[in-house]
Amino acid sequence: MKLRGRDRLRRLLVALVSVTMVAGSIVPARAQAPAQRPPAAGQPAPEAAAFKPEEIEALVAPIALYPDTLLSQVLMASTYPLEVVQAARWVKANPKVKGDDAVKAVAGQTWDVSVKSLVAFPQVLEPMDQKIDWTQKLGDAFLADQKAVLDAVQRLRAKAQASGNLKPTEQQKVVVEQQAQQQVIIIEPAQPNVIYVPAYNPTVVYGVWAYPYYPPFYWPPSPIYYPGGWGAGFAWGVAWGFAAGAIFGGCNWGRGDVNINVNRAVNIDRNFDRTKVGGDGRWEHNANHRQGVAYRDNASRQKYGRDVPGAGNRQDFRGRDGAPADRAGDRAGDRAGDRAPDRGGAADRAGAADRAGGVDRAGGMDRGGASRDNAFSGVGHGGASQRDFNRGSTSDRSMGANRGGGYTGGGAAARPTPAARPSGGGGRRR
Repeated sequence: MKLRGRDRLRRLLVALVSVTMVAGSIVPARAQAPAQRPPAAGQPAPEAAAFKPEEIEALVAPIALYPDTLLSQVLMASTYPLEVVQAARWVKANPKVKGDDAVKAVAGQTWDVSVKSLVAFPQVLEPMDQKIDWTQKLGDAFLADQKAVLDAVQRLRAKAQASGNLKPTEQQKVVVEQQAQQQVIIIEPAQPNVIYVPAYNPTVVYGVWAYPYYPPFYWPPSPIYYPGGWGAGFAWGVAWGFAAGAIFGGCNWGRGDVNINVNRAVNIDRNFDRTKVGGDGRWEHNANHRQGVAYRDNASRQKYGRDVPGAGNRQDFRGRDGAPADRAGDRAGDRAGDRAPDRGGAADRAGAADRAGGVDRAGGMDRGGASRDNAFSGVGHGGASQRDFNRGSTSDRSMGANRGGGYTGGGAAARPTPAARPSGGGGRRR
């Protein structure tokens, strides 16, 4: 009996040791992957993931069928999101100034020429302002890889053509030709001096959308600019086409970038910086017009961020949704570090004009709250810039109103992540 008891005890101890060894082999394996922690204050944010081709297609879906000239100018302007907000506010304050007259009226503004040109196309500028998170993400993708963005446009044009929804009309010409050993689809105005801007439903004109995790961005046509409604998935604006004086850009499909007609650019903006154009007419991003808005990826920050004076001396702005202590700290930082250098700046004057004139204050989008993606983190005079952004953008909840059709671009998969924050960045005033 004693031997049997000892055998049982021995077997029990062996089983216990075996379990302990197995457990010991598992626990260290889990411990090898330490929990990820957010970067400490003052440390650079982790590198943003590169845009996927399908993600870029979702971004360019609402503009891929624009005429080439207008498309190129939208892409350029998207890299200056804060100035887009300011220009949209000017259009709202001056609704009777239209077309080429509007472009002439903003000649003295400090915005980039691409932004100035868009005041002639309020049906384009308005959604860029209301969907400011989309605008900044489009600009980030374009700065990261111009060719990838233009290639995505060509893929979507080919889909629209194959679906029978991209064809010549009385508003546009559609030309297929070879450039740099590739077939490209070119869209031009049917009349040289008239630019018509199409509005369309991406899930109709491109056929079945193949990327459920990246639904195409979309906004329905405003009845103000498109009173005729839909037709075969398209809506064409009337009486808004005459703005040929605002056109200065173009797409170089073979090379994979956009061009600038310098003489036309100077006609639009007498202060146009010719040094920001390559010797072959190729467009170059001007960091001065970024006004301190953070660049998304390290390559863009290294290429453009160092051109912004005082880029290393600004603190990030955390946005209006932060805790009261954060907001108090931000306000203190604004007063201490930004008041003197930014006094009289364009962004501050624009904010003052809004407060004086009450522009946008009554709009439902303002009461609903803007998209809190910290789109302008790192902006010089952060408080004023974030408030400009919040007043100029629509809420995520208002974007959700279009989800009935399943193509608003406001879903969680398509919603952009907050911009990566470099260590500062206030833009130089002219």
